[in-house]
Amino acid sequence: MDKTMAARMERACINNAYLAHRLRKKMFIVAAVPVLCLIALFSVASGCVSLSPGDVFRSLSGTLAGGAGGVSSQVDLIVWQLRLPRIAMGLLAGMALGGSGAVMQVVLRNPLADPYMLGIASAAGFGASLALIFGIGVLGGPYLVIGNAFLFALMASGLIMVLSGGGSATPESMVLTGLALLFFFQALTTIVQYFGDSDAVKAAVFWSVGNLGRSNWGKLAVLFPLVCSGLVLLLLRSRDLNIMNAGDDAAMSLGVPVAFTRAFSMVVCSLLVAGVVSFTGTIGFVGLVAPHMVRLVIGNDVRFLVPASALVGAILLIASDTLARSAFSPVILPVGAVTAFLGVPLLIFLIRNDRKGAT
Repeated sequence: MDKTMAARMERACINNAYLAHRLRKKMFIVAAVPVLCLIALFSVASGCVSLSPGDVFRSLSGTLAGGAGGVSSQVDLIVWQLRLPRIAMGLLAGMALGGSGAVMQVVLRNPLADPYMLGIASAAGFGASLALIFGIGVLGGPYLVIGNAFLFALMASGLIMVLSGGGSATPESMVLTGLALLFFFQALTTIVQYFGDSDAVKAAVFWSVGNLGRSNWGKLAVLFPLVCSGLVLLLLRSRDLNIMNAGDDAAMSLGVPVAFTRAFSMVVCSLLVAGVVSFTGTIGFVGLVAPHMVRLVIGNDVRFLVPASALVGAILLIASDTLARSAFSPVILPVGAVTAFLGVPLLIFLIRNDRKGAT
C-alpha cells in the first residue's frame, strides 16, 4: 500500500512539473505579444522626426476611424507611408527568420545553424547584384531586383537538396553543401561587382547589408501570405520534428518519415528566407540568436519553440531598426549592420552561458 501511494505521489509530482513547464512556455509566448506591440509603438514615434505618443495615437485612431484624427497631413504621411510599412516589414521578416532559424537548428541538429549559412542569402545577393549592376532579371520594373533575388534564393535551395543527396540528404551533407554554395555565390557576386560602375556597386552593397526602408504596403501584401502560410506549415510538422530530436533511427522506428520531413521543412524555410531576402536584403543573426534566447527559457519543444522564436525575432528586428534610425539621426544605418553588432556579443554570451550550464 505504501509503495502504491508513493508511486501515485511520484506520478502526481511529475504531472505537476510537466503542467508547470507547459504553462511557462505558454506564458512566455503570451508575454512576448505585448512586448512586441510596445516596441512597435515606440518605433512609430522614433526616428529623424520624433513624434509624441499622442500624435501617433491620434493618427492611428483617426485614420482607422475614417477621419483626420486631429493631426497634420505630414504626421499621417510619416506614420502611414513611412514608418508603419517599415515596422510591418520588420515584423514579418523577423517572424520568418526567427521561426525558420528554429526549425533549421532542429532539422540540421546544429544549434549554430542559421537561415543564411546554407548559401540562400548569398545566392539572393548575387541575383540582386545582376539586376542592380547589369539590369539582368526575370522581371522588369520595380520587381526587377526582387524577382532576381527570389529566383536565385530558390535556385540555391534546390541545389542544396540535389547536391546533398535529395531524399537521402543528411544534416551534415546539407550543411557542407550550403557552405560550398555560400562561398560560390559570394565569389560570383564579387566578380559581378568588380565589373560594375561605382554607383551601381554601391547600390548592390547597400542592398546586401539589409534595409527595411524600401517597404511599402504593396510589398507587404505579397510577403504576408507567404510568411503566414510558411509558419503554419512548419507548425503542422512540429510533432515529427520533436521526435526527430531523438535521432533519425529513433524517429523512423516511431513511424516518422524522416527524409520527407527534413526535405519538406528545408523547402519551407528556404521559401521563407527567400521571400524575406528578396524584399529586405541580407539581415543576419536574427534567425540564429532568437531561437537560442527562446530555448534558454522554454526548451526544445518545437510546438512552442517556433512561435516563440518568431515573436522574439520580430522584437529583435524592430528594435534593431529603431536603433538604426535613431542612433545617428538623421543618418539611417542599414539594419543588417545593427543586427550583426547586437547579435555577435549576444551570441557569444549565449554560447558561454550554454557551456557553463553543460559543465
